[in-house]
Amino acid sequence: VGMIVMIAGVFIMYFVSNQYTKPILRLATHAKNMQKLDFSTRYKDNRDDEIGVLGNSMNALSDRLEKTISELKTANNELQLDLQRRSEQEQMRQEFLANVSHELKTPIALIQGYAEGLQENINDDAESREFYCEVIVDEADKMNKMVKKLLSLNQLEFGNDQVHFEHFDLRSVIQSIVNSSDILFRQKEVTLSYHPDEEPIMVWADEYMIEEVVSNYVSNALNHVKYENKIEIKTIRKGDRVCTSVFNTGDPIPEEDMDKIWSKFYKVDKARTREYG
Repeated sequence: VGMIVMIAGVFIMYFVSNQYTKPILRLATHAKNMQKLDFSTRYKDNRDDEIGVLGNSMNALSDRLEKTISELKTANNELQLDLQRRSEQEQMRQEFLANVSHELKTPIALIQGYAEGLQENINDDAESREFYCEVIVDEADKMNKMVKKLLSLNQLEFGNDQVHFEHFDLRSVIQSIVNSSDILFRQKEVTLSYHPDEEPIMVWADEYMIEEVVSNYVSNALNHVKYENKIEIKTIRKGDRVCTSVFNTGDPIPEEDMDKIWSKFYKVDKARTREYG
């Protein structure tokens, strides 16, 4: 009799284990996975009792949590993108204002220099005074155009505008920059070497942008010239291309800073400033 009772007990334990204990353990595993935000598991036993109801409820809860968390992640990503866009817009605004002040520096210096020359009667002849006035008017007109163009250049930098290509004589552009900068060369007692080609150098580009680039090179050369106080401007034809170079006698840029010179307003003394561009 004892043996029969023991065998019956074993069968009863096996039955209870299959019917209740193992399903409960599967539900516990399912709950732990949900706790880890893993919603890939499901309770699959087809039962009509309390355990089956609990399992189906956990499946529904898992689906709802997965959907809610997915929506929260999407909303969070959108919020992050919005914050990033706002940050980028603020950065664009600050950079644009910095660009305006930087680009206006050279024409303002030229106007001031020639105006002081007129005020102090540096040249008494009418031709020189007329040239001074022409430069002032020309630079003032450039400033007006520059402010308008900077608006479009700011858009261009962030992919909202297009370059306006046209044919023009690069030699004339450089000569105009040299002529208007003459008073700055004389104020700093700089010896300029520029020997333009006899023939026009016709290029296909945005004339305004090219003028700004060359003007900035010349301005930087003036700001950093020393020793012999010499600046040399060259245009070299290379097949269907033209290379323009601006050289000054001064301290070379350290090798470790060469990869940083294209950063806006970077200076080799590690100070980021707009003083020299």
